Amino acid sequence: MTFHWRPDLNFVWSETGALDSGITFRATQVEPADPNGQNLIQLTEDANGATTFVNPSNSGALGSLTIEQLSNVVPNRTSVGIGMAGAATFLVQAAPNVTAVFTPHPNYWVVFGDYSSGDIINFEEITGAVEVAYGGALTERTASLGLDNLISVT
Repeated sequence: MTFHWRPDLNFVWSETGALDSGITFRATQVEPADPNGQNLIQLTEDANGATTFVNPSNSGALGSLTIEQLSNVVPNRTSVGIGMAGAATFLVQAAPNVTAVFTPHPNYWVVFGDYSSGDIINFEEITGAVEVAYGGALTERTASLGLDNLISVT
């Protein structure tokens, strides 16, 4: 299997209900994010009761991405976080009057299992994950699953 992505960072949210393993996350709204530029956004409920991002700005902490969840955010209805190329990578349960700060330091991991794009994975429940390190001009790696069900990266 081959994976391709762009290192474009985003703010993402979706109405998932309570955030837990086994849920599939499909971003309802995706907004551009940049730790050194547009790095803060607010999550709120509009006049019609719909969740939405508002007020993107560059007033967050330099190097981090901040999501301010306003007082009218409905508890246990929405998950919010950051993504890469429109796909969620780190999520938290949205709650009123909570500020979520993410400091991206991309590390890449591969794991074998029965997963689909958007599946919520609790990292504490994962075994056998292998880090895929990149360095210098290295932009391509190959991960293989052996007959012993162990992953090797070359």
